[in-house]
Amino acid sequence: MNPRPISAHSRLLWGRPRQVLPTRPLMFATGDRAYVGTRVRRTLTAPDGQDPAWASAVVAALEPGEQAVGALSFAEESPGLFHLTTGREQPLPPPVTEDEVERTHTVTEHPTAEHYAEMVTNALARIKAGEVAKVVLGRCLDVHSEPPLTPVEVINRLLLTRPGNHLFSVPVSADLDHGQVLVGASPELLVRRRGDVVECTPLAGSIPRSPDAAEDRARADGLLHSTKDHAEHAFVVDAIVHALKDVCVEVEAPLTPELVSTDTLWHLGSPIRARIAPGTEAPSALHLAQLLHPTPAVGGVPLGAAYSTIAELEGDLRKWFAGCVGWVDAAGDGEFAITIRSALLDDDHLRLFAGAGIVAGSVPELEVAETGAKLGTMAKVVGL
Repeated sequence: MNPRPISAHSRLLWGRPRQVLPTRPLMFATGDRAYVGTRVRRTLTAPDGQDPAWASAVVAALEPGEQAVGALSFAEESPGLFHLTTGREQPLPPPVTEDEVERTHTVTEHPTAEHYAEMVTNALARIKAGEVAKVVLGRCLDVHSEPPLTPVEVINRLLLTRPGNHLFSVPVSADLDHGQVLVGASPELLVRRRGDVVECTPLAGSIPRSPDAAEDRARADGLLHSTKDHAEHAFVVDAIVHALKDVCVEVEAPLTPELVSTDTLWHLGSPIRARIAPGTEAPSALHLAQLLHPTPAVGGVPLGAAYSTIAELEGDLRKWFAGCVGWVDAAGDGEFAITIRSALLDDDHLRLFAGAGIVAGSVPELEVAETGAKLGTMAKVVGL
């Protein structure tokens, strides 16, 4: 099979040395470094992205110099997709000031804020009844734009705002020229593997930021001392630590979380570090992503009850949202971020998704505000 080049954008976005960012980039960046795919040899898909045998097949299929870049979706027995690509690692480009394009946007909420508050109330009743301890419920904005946005425009705008440390643009079909593209800038590291070192930084417990400095500081302090948010956060940390102990030693997690800020929210975060157990067949970064995903940060506790509650109350909104996106190489090293602060772009249709963790003590109106702030990150990027 002949490798497929990724078509180039006509504008130069990268400054000196002059490099061309593709119109529909295949890229994953952390901090100030980006891996940009230039040719795709093959695209591997699976109806069940959680199948460890498929993960092994993806890693085994890599040729020297290649990386597999792709995504796992959210639900049980749901798709996974990885592109076997050659590319280049380079500094993340500076944002480019572009001529403004006049656009009209038609926006539809799924569900409305009022209906979402009712969903939270329903979930709280289930929590009180003991059916589930935590469940993450989401809502979407569907945006139709004329003329359509392009993935490279969204990425360039994300370079201006940087709402998360992990910037990505990944086509989620084998059609690199016309299919859907998952774009975003996630603040949450699901897992990173470098040799035998494994790192995770889960986020759970959030509050919208304020433009007033004193109020913003007060909100951060309130989150840091919130019993409800600490309980929500502990669900996630405990689940990750428990899962890592199956394949790792020296699993270390902080006793209390720290504050993590983005452009629109404060989060509670806990850096977790471990080492792969000696004498075992080392799981690749993709296998570790399968092991950990979905964490209670995007699903709930217990997971089976959370899945059922999400399916009943939220419906089929997520698809690739609240999954994970990243890369793995032939040595098994790689990095995956949770697919949040993201959008799914399909020609003139853009879907934005945001969720909030519902636990005992959650207040429906505050969860509406939290999801609104999260949706606002990507809404701002696309010009809403």
